[in-house]
Amino acid sequence: MTLSTNPITAGGERIQKLLARAGLGSRREIERWIEEGRLTVNSQSVQLGYHLKAGDYLQINGRVVKWEKYADQPTRVLVYNKPVGELVTRRDPEGRPVIFTQLPRLQVGRWIAVGRLDINTSGLLLVTNNGELANRLMHPSREVEREYAVRILGEVDDAMIERLKTGVELEDGPARFDELRFYAGEGANKWFYVTVKQGRNRLVRRLWESQEVKVSRLIRVRYGAVVLPDRVRAHAYYELEPKDLQELMRFVDL
Repeated sequence: MTLSTNPITAGGERIQKLLARAGLGSRREIERWIEEGRLTVNSQSVQLGYHLKAGDYLQINGRVVKWEKYADQPTRVLVYNKPVGELVTRRDPEGRPVIFTQLPRLQVGRWIAVGRLDINTSGLLLVTNNGELANRLMHPSREVEREYAVRILGEVDDAMIERLKTGVELEDGPARFDELRFYAGEGANKWFYVTVKQGRNRLVRRLWESQEVKVSRLIRVRYGAVVLPDRVRAHAYYELEPKDLQELMRFVDL
């Protein structure tokens, strides 16, 4: 027996939408779990589009999920300025500092980082309590721009810049900078601004290192339309205002 998908009789919110917003997985992942029979409500298999309602007993792989706390959760987005030395993870076995201890405590749900910055990269990190928003901002099909300020140690000539803009072969496939422009500097150290549309691991560093120059500093300054303001110091954050939040939601069709 399967549960009705009629919203008039079932009421509430679609199960895959609510669980994706809670950060339990992307909407597509949750839809796949439903098709595989991994979700039950009131001990019955559930269909795509089922609307959760008060009193429903939800289990995923036999584990009870207290879904009600996510039902009326307003979307929040923080713009955090991550310093070098902090990890984008919840816990570190070596006891190194992690970004989530710097964020305000949520009464409901949890903060989800939109992508990652490695321990030696600083700058803008978007953090949200809406898992569906996070997944859409990170999905490769969206091609969301990430802009970085990068300090290079070594000689950079026009031919190198052209190669990096045209494309080079890395161990995980071809890659390039969508934009690359000189900013400042003389001698061995020079600053550039670069833009990529992929979230591949250490992509900016690997692109430069493929040309046998060294990245001595790397700062993310923009993610999509969200820019890191000068007023936000390391370890600090600010919350998107409703107008900016709505623009970000529209950008990913939410």
